[in-house]
Amino acid sequence: MATGPSNSSFLATSRGRLTLALLCAVAFLDFVDASIINIALPAIRRDLHMSVQNLQWIPSGYLLTYGGFMLLGGRAADLLGRRRVLVAGTLVFGASALVGGLAPNSGTVIASRLAQGVGAAMMLPAASILTTTFTDGPERRTALGAWGGTAGLGSAAGVLLGGLLTQGPGWRWVFLVKPPLCAIILAGVFILLKDDRRRGRLVNFDLFGALLATAGALLLVYSLVRAPAVGWGSARTIGELAGSAALLAAFVVNERRSKNPLLPLSIFRVKGLAAADITQLIGIAGMFAVFFFVTLYVQGILGYSPIQAGLAYLPVTAGVGVSAGLTPRLIGRIGIRPVFVAGTLLAGGGVYWLSQVPIHGSYLTDLLPGLVIMSVGLGAEFVAAATAANAGVPPQLAGLAAALFNASQWIGGAPGLAIFSAIATARTTHLLASGATPAAALDGGFRQALIAAAVFLVAAALVALRTTSSRGEPPTAEPAAVRETAAGDVTVRLTER
Repeated sequence: MATGPSNSSFLATSRGRLTLALLCAVAFLDFVDASIINIALPAIRRDLHMSVQNLQWIPSGYLLTYGGFMLLGGRAADLLGRRRVLVAGTLVFGASALVGGLAPNSGTVIASRLAQGVGAAMMLPAASILTTTFTDGPERRTALGAWGGTAGLGSAAGVLLGGLLTQGPGWRWVFLVKPPLCAIILAGVFILLKDDRRRGRLVNFDLFGALLATAGALLLVYSLVRAPAVGWGSARTIGELAGSAALLAAFVVNERRSKNPLLPLSIFRVKGLAAADITQLIGIAGMFAVFFFVTLYVQGILGYSPIQAGLAYLPVTAGVGVSAGLTPRLIGRIGIRPVFVAGTLLAGGGVYWLSQVPIHGSYLTDLLPGLVIMSVGLGAEFVAAATAANAGVPPQLAGLAAALFNASQWIGGAPGLAIFSAIATARTTHLLASGATPAAALDGGFRQALIAAAVFLVAAALVALRTTSSRGEPPTAEPAAVRETAAGDVTVRLTER
């Protein structure tokens, strides 16, 4: 049976490095899946004869179930065993990707994406194994830095891989490339990770809270995804948002009264955790806008092929990788907060640069500088955000903290894209009415949306000022503020065998 680390030098061993690589692979697979599909959408629509309305559910379906089931997946990992939940999520993810790659019609593809989101929601919170495996200060910073950088790399590399696969073997390989990767991850899980299986009685699990949280999150993300199509001011959108608010409010009341809450609310007393999650919620909305609108710009206005559009993001992948590699050392010297704020502001500056690109801009002189600036900031922001969201969190709540952090990203992405799409559409419509050419009108809409995205990132940097100023060391003792939240786990621990 695999055993965990016995001392603080675990990362210096080959087993420690392989364990870190495995957990980073899990993060990479989840994040790359959110962006790899974008460039393949036109080909999928053509081959499966999909309407634009149905096509949007291929990316949105993944976002819906990923964000909706994230909290449930994270808490299940804490209570039932992280390796068990990680294995189950990887199996669901790989199987649903295989179904999507072989899908004969649009309904099957959409269903596979919904299932993939559920699998991903079980995979990523379970990777909180990272924070309970690497507990020494410098090693934990290095591990969190690698994990956060991998998440940023996945977001950037997804667009590149999507272009290569779509124009190469075809769009189906955007799905079919994932099952073999899942098989490799499963083998690594059984070889490298210890079995932390737990036997908690059903009475110790907050089933009612789980239902309220999942239903509320699903309805919230669904209403935000659908709002641009049905109208933000429509009775349907208002009713759905009100319904999600009522479910989430009922969830909070239930958690305050439950002896074994799904979400111990006192976790938010961990210094800087809430600010880190809110910063990421706002910031990721701006980042998603860049990949979305810049991809549309290079393909729709500059006439890039899918593979050319993917290769355009190669410097972004390199920039994120270099920045993420240097950021843990920087955090160790000056602390999380300065790096977090500076990285977010730098990313915002790069996005603003991109918003000024002319209609028929040059890649080398107009796009590349903004992409490089943004990528350096993005790498630092991802690593600092991951470190801030896990600093001071006790081991028994690591899965929950990871779930909250990642849920903030995906739930933030839904309204962000909806808002920026509405801004772009309004600007494009106005320019067309004023006599502008279609290309000029589209470019004007993209630029307006990117300016708004830059503003979001500046706002995120202001929130980041409230995060912890520590250097990312784990707590030496369980914080008093969290001690009462862990009480709900006592019964579960006592019933373990």
